[in-house]
Amino acid sequence: MLVRKEYPADIAAIRALVTGSFPSPAEAELVDALRAAGRLSISLVAVDDGEVIGHVGFSPVTVDGATLGLGLAPVAVREDRRRRGVAERLVRDGLELCRNAAIGLVVVLGDPRYLTRFGFEPARRLELTGAHHWGDAFQAVQLIIGTIPPGGGLVRYSPEFEGLGA
Repeated sequence: MLVRKEYPADIAAIRALVTGSFPSPAEAELVDALRAAGRLSISLVAVDDGEVIGHVGFSPVTVDGATLGLGLAPVAVREDRRRRGVAERLVRDGLELCRNAAIGLVVVLGDPRYLTRFGFEPARRLELTGAHHWGDAFQAVQLIIGTIPPGGGLVRYSPEFEGLGA
């Protein structure tokens, strides 16, 4: 399996993959909207035997109005390839790209039991809050110490997330 940045030729496969991974097409529409707006900061695909089998996207987030990091979402893996480390590899490679690009903060809405393996913790511990009450499912990892301002702040996702309640 190869993980690499998306190519324009991958867009249709990414759309099909993301559409097939969620109960509605909203997440696939989100990825397309982020890309169209120039806010799909990192978009990685997992490819095996020439086929796109996984995708992860990262887009800008603000903390109290200042762009300080990226939001990880969505992650999608082809159904027949789930539970084989594809999502884990995509997330790890994406976080490594963030570190290399001096992105100091990544947030995500997801299962805390899964996300702790990547260094995520409940965002509230870093004094970060979301626009909604997501509880401990709202997770954050500070990749560069000092990125989060003293006292934390309110995290907002790109406007394209509004339809998803982020």
